[in-house]
Amino acid sequence: MGFWGFLSKKDKTNETIAREKDTLDQGLEKTKKSVFDKLAHAVVGKTTIDDEVLDNLEEVLVTSDVGVNTTLKIIKRIEERVARDKYVNSSELNTILRDEIANLLAESGNDSMANAQESAGSKGPYVILVVGVNGVGKTTTIGKLAWQFRQAGKKVVLGAADTFRAAAVEQLVIWGERVGVPVVKQQMGSDPASVAFDTLKSAVASGADVVLIDTAGRLHNKVGLMNELTKIKNVMKKVVPDAPHDVMLVLDGSTGQNAFEQARQFTAATEVTSLAITKLDGTAKGGVVIGISDEFSVPVRYIGLGEGMEDLQQFDRHEFVDSLFK
Repeated sequence: MGFWGFLSKKDKTNETIAREKDTLDQGLEKTKKSVFDKLAHAVVGKTTIDDEVLDNLEEVLVTSDVGVNTTLKIIKRIEERVARDKYVNSSELNTILRDEIANLLAESGNDSMANAQESAGSKGPYVILVVGVNGVGKTTTIGKLAWQFRQAGKKVVLGAADTFRAAAVEQLVIWGERVGVPVVKQQMGSDPASVAFDTLKSAVASGADVVLIDTAGRLHNKVGLMNELTKIKNVMKKVVPDAPHDVMLVLDGSTGQNAFEQARQFTAATEVTSLAITKLDGTAKGGVVIGISDEFSVPVRYIGLGEGMEDLQQFDRHEFVDSLFK
């Protein structure tokens, strides 16, 4: 069982599972309403899935922030299914769409947490390097993750390697105090790699289970971002040879196509191994979860559905698709 297996559903109470599902249903309500209102218009007066229905469906998916490439892939699969089955009618479109979206998410690695990530090595804590631009909820996501790890009995250390903004360090310190975990920091303007090095040294010395390291959220030129993250990774390996075990990109789901562009920038600059997509509650742009995961072949680890600690939920493709098509 991989590192994330300890947070599996089998360890949760029925009450917790029901509460999380309710939060997911409510969080995706605007996306669901938007998609299904558009779908209803796409098939009005139609009994079969013809070219006009498929053209309308294409427009529905693109305007729901699924993304052009993923939309074309879904349309192609539906065309093949209609050609194969012959007698598919428009009333079955929801079921077909649900199946194809679930299949796409599976192909992008969005299966059980236990299988999504290998276990950390035996030479130190599990190290998660968190990347993303300012304002997407990166530091808040780190704080909520730290709280969830603590709730699961894990010893956590945070590293404030976003040394370019005093507010970023202060915010992380506040989260550390709030959830009861130590934060390793240096002076404003310090070398981020130096902070990462100190964080891992401290974590190893204290016998920590998990390290979460915050990084600068500037989308400066790609080469600069690449060099900075590469330096941080190289320095960490001096303390924990197989670190980082996870490079988690945090994206603001409510920004739609802007989130795609950020994913494009970061996946080009470094090897991103998981996604956390925040602020999905209150937006109709939940389709970004499908498109970004598919286009960049990176599994979604977490989705943000509210302000509460527990509202940062582990992503489950079955639950997500069920809520979207409920």
